[in-house]
Amino acid sequence: MTIKALVAATCVAAITASVSTAAFAQAAAPAAAPAVSHGPALPGVCVISLEGAITGSTVGKYVQTRLQQIATQVQAELKAEEAALQTEAKTLEGQRASLDQATFETRANALQTKANAFQRKAQQRERELGATQQKALGRVGQELDPIIRQVYQQRQCSLLLNRDSVVIANPSMDISQPVVTALNAKITQFNFDRERLDQAAAPAQTPAPATRK
Repeated sequence: MTIKALVAATCVAAITASVSTAAFAQAAAPAAAPAVSHGPALPGVCVISLEGAITGSTVGKYVQTRLQQIATQVQAELKAEEAALQTEAKTLEGQRASLDQATFETRANALQTKANAFQRKAQQRERELGATQQKALGRVGQELDPIIRQVYQQRQCSLLLNRDSVVIANPSMDISQPVVTALNAKITQFNFDRERLDQAAAPAQTPAPATRK
């Protein structure tokens, strides 16, 4: 797997976990691991925590926060429409005794049509959130990939291992922090909104410039 592909996959895993388990962050932190004495660093062997670099960077935190904001907006939109449908259904049920069968069935069918449309809309919003996340994380991956390569060369690495797949490693072999520092210096945030799949056929807009230092 190439660095670019690995970065992209890790972006999705890291931010998805952060967004979907935000409440977990409020739990007590795990006990600190006991101190370990390390042997000498292996020349040319480096490790990096891709997930740590992403979630620890300014732009990574921004993307996480923005995705949460967009998801909250979608939830509010759908919740309001769902409440309106439930109210209409209760009203219709309450009027059932005073309506003739034909009128009741006509209104019930109309309500069912609205409910079906709401279901399709909810499914579309879910797909849009997924597309939004994929696009935003793809941007982070594009910014991160050349930085990893640059630090890899600066540290004269011959082999780069994913820290998240290594049990223990000498901290002096870890290039995660230099990568985060370089990423923070390069980009801190960029504008993005929810992808509109119903506007996929519309002319593409020029992407907004990133906020850089």
